[in-house]
Amino acid sequence: MKISKKVVLIGHFGVGKSSLIRRFVENTFSDDYKVTIGVHIFKKSVPIPEEGKDVSLVIWDLEGNDDIRETRLSYLLGTNAYIYVFDVSRPTTYKDIDSDILYLKEKCPTAPIKIVGNKEDLLTKKQIGDLNEKIESFIDFFTSAKTGNKVDELFSKLALELINK
Repeated sequence: MKISKKVVLIGHFGVGKSSLIRRFVENTFSDDYKVTIGVHIFKKSVPIPEEGKDVSLVIWDLEGNDDIRETRLSYLLGTNAYIYVFDVSRPTTYKDIDSDILYLKEKCPTAPIKIVGNKEDLLTKKQIGDLNEKIESFIDFFTSAKTGNKVDELFSKLALELINK
């Protein structure tokens, strides 16, 4: 049985949303930075063997905004889950994380939100630990689109969570 779910990646410019998606969907990475204009949509099926089902993730890669309230509301309609991405090496990308998460919860209260610190390969384990303590919101994953660390795990765990929603 196949189930389709809309997942929206949201966050500031240059945090690696597109790179995370490319790593997950195509298992590739490029250092070339290309700005996403509007939205790009990708699709990948994730098997959930323990449930005997497949979840077809329809992944929306939204253009980055320094203020997520500037995101077109039409992009958020029908969202089943959010992945809020920030760059662990750029504090400006997570300084408003708490109010951003509150905004997303107001727009779609039933959609789970995964908070992801990307580019973890740029920091030491100690720096990551310090950052985890500094940010009040619970960070679900520290990932690296460059190395692929935790990227598949992020999307697989989200698919499993969405299977019964």
